[in-house]
Amino acid sequence: MSKKTENTGFICEHCVREVLPLTNGSYRNHCPFCLYSKHVDNEPGDRASNCKGLLKPINIKSSKKGYQIVHKCTICEEIRFNKIADNTIQADDLDEILNLMR
Repeated sequence: MSKKTENTGFICEHCVREVLPLTNGSYRNHCPFCLYSKHVDNEPGDRASNCKGLLKPINIKSSKKGYQIVHKCTICEEIRFNKIADNTIQADDLDEILNLMR
């Protein structure tokens, strides 16, 4: 699957807001407003997960990739990491990020 195909907008299943595709060369994998994601991958980008649970943001971590949102699946409890979206249309909500860092 190409990044162009993967980088699509969606309606967040948690806060029900419209989420636009990223404009910084990456692809959107979480809501910029509430930071929730969806458990759709077994490996990054494969879209092969059967779980489909919501991934709740629980923390922020720093890595070589920059800051990442730590997500925990509300169904299977798997932990996932998603890079923070910045320098793009609908950048991640800084207040939500700061709240996770406390």
